[in-house]
Amino acid sequence: MKYNGIEFDTYFKNYPDENGYFGKYGGAYIPDELKKAMEEINDAYFTICKSSKFIGELRKIRREFQGRPTPISYLERLSNSLGNVQLYAKREDLNHTGAHKLNHCMGEALLAKYMGKKKIIAETGAGQHGVALATAAAYFGLECDIYMGSVDIKKQAPNVARMKILGANVVEVTHGLATLKEAVDAAFEAYAREYKTAIYCIGSVLGPHPFPMMVRDFQSVVGIEARAQFLDMTGELPDAIVACVGGGSNAMGLFSGFLNDPVDIYGIEPLGRGTALGDHAASLQYGTEGIMHGFNSIMLKDENGDPAPVYSVASGLDYPSSGPEHAFLHDLGRVKYDVINDEETIDAFFTLARLEGIIPAIESAHAVAYGIKLAKQMKKGSVLINLSGRGDKDMDYIIENYGIR
Repeated sequence: MKYNGIEFDTYFKNYPDENGYFGKYGGAYIPDELKKAMEEINDAYFTICKSSKFIGELRKIRREFQGRPTPISYLERLSNSLGNVQLYAKREDLNHTGAHKLNHCMGEALLAKYMGKKKIIAETGAGQHGVALATAAAYFGLECDIYMGSVDIKKQAPNVARMKILGANVVEVTHGLATLKEAVDAAFEAYAREYKTAIYCIGSVLGPHPFPMMVRDFQSVVGIEARAQFLDMTGELPDAIVACVGGGSNAMGLFSGFLNDPVDIYGIEPLGRGTALGDHAASLQYGTEGIMHGFNSIMLKDENGDPAPVYSVASGLDYPSSGPEHAFLHDLGRVKYDVINDEETIDAFFTLARLEGIIPAIESAHAVAYGIKLAKQMKKGSVLINLSGRGDKDMDYIIENYGIR
């Protein structure tokens, strides 16, 4: 399929290019002392990812430890409540640790093992990436430092406890807004000090090359599985697929399986409390081109051109930029990026729980909310929603702030 001059049947061979660019987005804007470390990771990845031993071990881990493939569930009662459009969910909440994050964390930790590294360093927002990486570190016998903003530590206490139980060192970040951006800042600073013996395992399709590519590749298992499963279940492809987008790892995982198909693709950002700067984290909707955390993408900026303060009810989505591949697909028009606000998200959270017995992560509830909205607009067809994580981590926060409806 060709879209705006791009041949999508050869898309993954051409993007990113050898310098890590998706069109004008991506690259590696990093200090000189880290360039050699990034080259080492890039060279190791391109060598190891073609190794039958590495691929075989990763497949065994996915099958015997993660519990993959995760299923697709037909959301019958929710569909019937909305009309004739049929809704389905790719159940990444059933992946071990409760979210899609383990897909790339086990891959990154396996890469660290093959490279002879002793420690893995990362940031986390909602805590799912931190839990997944702490799990991977325990599995491979690696040290693990997780940087997390103090605001998110309070919101995500269950995940903080899980990380500690798994043996990770949770480092509280208190400067600035003390959320995801500041956690990434602190993790990169730590990595710059320890890159000879440690590897940085970024939590999304973000950061300097090769991380956006690596995380996408490890997450592509979601889309590959989903496409085959949906065809097996229904005999055809979905009319539309939907995923939430912060940094965008779960979305790129799902989208990867369908970019070359006649399927409408929707990436959903958090509108939060409204359109005013500081009330949302919808960078692709309201941002402009800019560089942060070692990559060029579309970002929300303040009056000085620096990363703007952002907000989302979902800790995993409160980031002032998005992955460079999302920026590229946004400009191409291959993916439609839209927004869902807090109120719509919380309504969808309770609706899915009551009608289907599935409590979604607040992040995933953004995609559920948009799937519901899309079903109301469509007269017929099917929609596949990526249920990127489960809502256990959000229980205390939901009850404290919204009660039980």
